Amino acid sequence: MPAVITSHGGYVPEHDGKITFYVILCVIISAFGGLLFGYDIGISGGVTSMDDFLIKFFPAVYEKKKLVHEDNYCKYDNEYLQLFTSSLYIAALVASFVASKVCSKFGRRTTLQIGSFFFVAGVALQAGGFNLAMVVLGRIILGFGVGFGNQAVPLFLSELAPARLRGALNICFQLFITIGILIAGIINYFTSNIHPHGWRISLGLAGVPAMILLVGSFTICETPTSLIERNQIDQGKATLRRIRGTDNIDAEFDSMVAASEAARQVKNPFRKLMKPSSRPPLVIAIVLQVFQQFTGINAIMFYAPVLFQTVGFGSNAALLSTVITGLVNVFSTLVSIYTVDKAGRRVLLLEACVQMFITQTVIGMLLLLHLKPAGSLSSTEAIVVVVLVCVYVMGFAWSWGPLGWLIPSETFPLETRTAGFACAVSSNMLFTFIIAQAFLSMLCHMKAGIFFFFAAWILVMGLFTLFLLPETKGVPVDSMVERVWKQHWFWKRYMIDDDNDDDNVIKG
Repeated sequence: MPAVITSHGGYVPEHDGKITFYVILCVIISAFGGLLFGYDIGISGGVTSMDDFLIKFFPAVYEKKKLVHEDNYCKYDNEYLQLFTSSLYIAALVASFVASKVCSKFGRRTTLQIGSFFFVAGVALQAGGFNLAMVVLGRIILGFGVGFGNQAVPLFLSELAPARLRGALNICFQLFITIGILIAGIINYFTSNIHPHGWRISLGLAGVPAMILLVGSFTICETPTSLIERNQIDQGKATLRRIRGTDNIDAEFDSMVAASEAARQVKNPFRKLMKPSSRPPLVIAIVLQVFQQFTGINAIMFYAPVLFQTVGFGSNAALLSTVITGLVNVFSTLVSIYTVDKAGRRVLLLEACVQMFITQTVIGMLLLLHLKPAGSLSSTEAIVVVVLVCVYVMGFAWSWGPLGWLIPSETFPLETRTAGFACAVSSNMLFTFIIAQAFLSMLCHMKAGIFFFFAAWILVMGLFTLFLLPETKGVPVDSMVERVWKQHWFWKRYMIDDDNDDDNVIKG
């Protein structure tokens, strides 16, 4: 049997265990947090393109939209319309730091339950809103749910899964995000013809997965790691035995206990994150979140109906095109689940960079040459744009989408795991907020150049992955320091005694 290295330096046999029905149930229920996140990403773009919604809350945008000769790139440029979409993400940013403390002190399961309550309350306020303030308040409360959910779910999945299948199970979070986006697109397609309250139905139907998550969160277990971390040793061992479906858990249990004992020595995990040995996973986690947003994916997913209307599709055709890209998103994420623990993380990321760079560049060239401020693309050219967007989404969905969440959730040692992942989640929310708030204005001012902007970032991402991102396939979560960071040509220089000053960082 192959050996692995524990975080405390010894060798133990690779951990036994199988995927039990109970683990599958826990994965599905917790991943509903991702479905809600995806549903919101998908629903907001469709709702903000519905005339009834614009008439009630954004009449100036509706009047601008009706003008035949209005600039294609600028008809949706309104800072308050962007605030409707982006307010959720700034709330999630703030909530993620609170969620980090809750995750450490009360566990991943409790954090998910709190997030569920926020989701239900936010949906009710948003769907029942009678003025803009009420709707935005609902989105802010939803943002608290996203902050708690996105903090808890990836950690929950990574700690629940055996090392050899951690990538596949963790990507269920991203899979459910893509399913949420797809469901939102389908619902928007049908509710856009229900006047005048179709938008309320679109927003209100988020209550269904919110209630499933709320009820389901009381049926799932806490992770063994979290129980041991909070000194519930016997319960942690019993839970580990239950989820692995075997009595042969001593090696994995001992590894968890050792990691927990090391974690207890750290009284301030956020201060620990500033130490040299914490820099590699912290830098990787934050950079991956920044890069994930600067692929341009959320700009396209938020505003897909708006984007497709810009190039000449009617409202219904634009929403149908969004459903098509949503289907591509879901099935491509399934490809990632199958390949991530076989091909590895780096291969998927690098291949996708090539694919996304080419498609963003070609879309930019097509719009630059053929889409003028007035008028539209021909039907053939518009269909080509949809196909290119689908190929772009395909590349993102089997790489930067799921792996942007997977890699940060698996690379931090236990003592800084919740704090480090909070930094990752908050970075994601910050840059999601920036893109959501700025995209329509950027589209107005940069026009087709917006696609070249994202293509340039994709080039930078590829170079970073090639030289600075280590492979983590098949490495147990608590063995990352020894097997990954101390072996990497660049990051190993930071793996020093934290009592030393930064000046003593090992060279080379």
